[in-house]
Amino acid sequence: MSEPATPRRAGIAARWIDLNLVRLPLMAAILIAVYIGLQFLRLGVMRLWPQAPADALAIVAALLLAAAMLALYARMVRRFERRPVGELAAEGAAARVLGGAAIGASLFVLVYAALALLGVARWHGLDASTHLGTALGASLAAAVGEELVFRGVVFRLLEDSFGTTVALIASAGLFGLAHAGNPGATWTSTVAIMLEAGALLGLAYAWSRSLWLPIGLHFGWNFTEGGVFGVAVSGGPAHGGLLRVSLEGRDLLTGGAFGPEASVAAVGASLAAAAVFGVAAVRAGRWQWLRRRMRYAG
Repeated sequence: MSEPATPRRAGIAARWIDLNLVRLPLMAAILIAVYIGLQFLRLGVMRLWPQAPADALAIVAALLLAAAMLALYARMVRRFERRPVGELAAEGAAARVLGGAAIGASLFVLVYAALALLGVARWHGLDASTHLGTALGASLAAAVGEELVFRGVVFRLLEDSFGTTVALIASAGLFGLAHAGNPGATWTSTVAIMLEAGALLGLAYAWSRSLWLPIGLHFGWNFTEGGVFGVAVSGGPAHGGLLRVSLEGRDLLTGGAFGPEASVAAVGASLAAAAVFGVAAVRAGRWQWLRRRMRYAG
């Protein structure tokens, strides 16, 4: 006869089945399906109502999408995990979102400055015809939807079972692969997204223990990239921004058709910021080590 499982092993198995084989894919699938549906609805409304002010409509549609996604996430956490949704606590939310947005915007300004110094980015003046509201709406929708899935579900539940290191590597890898099918994507752009966005956003959550910070970071980066500088965001079409900018040079420096996110400048700046968050998380005692998690698994 086989020996009965020790409490420690039984506890680990129970956590694996309960969290990863059931909750993680279930919650992620629901969020992704609803997010895709709401994105199609948002874009459809904007096309079917062309007489409405484009910027105002884009912002309102994005706010409604974000509110629906946040409400759905909170409902699933209460239903499946039976706990308060502390990672979306209202207290300090505005400060974290604004602080994250400022960091994200500053990082991309730093990336552009590096590209300009390298001679591959040029500024040609202002574009007063830019629809900033459209870029703002798209950035907000992507930031909320993607952070709820990849940091709120994937990173958080994997971390709860296997620790921060495993959660960071896995969630960053999946985040990069999720962008592998975008227009202009290459294996280098996929790796770049894993290293920069996956690491930065995951470690921002690991330090803050709040989804508001990575949501703000994600929004600030995307809006500055697409709405201010008017370049391609993750392979999306470049509709032009507040600034008229051109990128010319090797793909390694410009990011090619995928956009500056696939450039070495973006990877370097993001990894530097990610390292700051990582060190801060360790010093604050918020880095969950696998050994510690397993010790209390049974």
